[in-house]
Amino acid sequence: MFTFSLSEGFAMTRPSWAPEGIDLDRPSASRVYDYFVGGMHNFEIDRELARQIEAFTPNIAETMRANRDLLRRLVRFLVDEGITQFLDLGSGIPTVGNVHEVAQARNPEARVVYVDIDPVAVAHSIAILDGNPKAGIIQADVADPERILTDPVVGELIDFSKPVAVLLLGVLHFVPDEVDPAGAVARLLKPCVPGSYVAITHATADGQPAEVLEGQKLSGRTSTEISLRTRDEIVTYFGDWTQLEPGLVHLPLWRPENPADVGAEPWRSGAYGGVARKDG
Repeated sequence: MFTFSLSEGFAMTRPSWAPEGIDLDRPSASRVYDYFVGGMHNFEIDRELARQIEAFTPNIAETMRANRDLLRRLVRFLVDEGITQFLDLGSGIPTVGNVHEVAQARNPEARVVYVDIDPVAVAHSIAILDGNPKAGIIQADVADPERILTDPVVGELIDFSKPVAVLLLGVLHFVPDEVDPAGAVARLLKPCVPGSYVAITHATADGQPAEVLEGQKLSGRTSTEISLRTRDEIVTYFGDWTQLEPGLVHLPLWRPENPADVGAEPWRSGAYGGVARKDG
């Protein structure tokens, strides 16, 4: 996400889902994302920032919605494959149609742990997930797998002696090359047993118009710079796991449920997505 200075003057009333201690007078990257994907956990100050972002990257909302649509498709697919455990990294705010809602609608026994580095996303998530014993949230960096894998919440909800789905959707492009994103993914996947799955979506410069590349340059002035990587770079993150058909493709092309959902220009999603399985 991006951070900008906005004008003052957004008076808001704290709703029940916004915990005390969260500053409602400043935009949140997680709530901006929530707005882009059609969620209800955002305020006018977040929507104003979203409009500023959209002014220089016109297809960003399309990219985020394509990412969320793919999330719902693949969670349904994974539950149908027998997966009952999900580790969702870079989750943001678990707004409507997120992993626990989709998975538990198909299998009420499904368990989900969300992971996000943003304290605002974590605080909102704690409030939203209150009363759901099969879903939890921790604050951690995807680049620190050991911290994630040893967290008590993960230990309580995820049994790594059984297959698990690791979701890395729209998060690895925030991990700079010097931090070794491929190495971080490999360490995250190491405890997974055969029958586990990993899903990855990642922003790319491949075939993108000039305004998207310009937006990437602007992100370098913020604390959340995006690294747009090529398909060949992204595919290495799957390691030796078996990629499922149709492979690593533009988001709308991964097993669309309706041909109309693909559209005439699927590359405009600005990101690739794919799923791989660990075989025995």
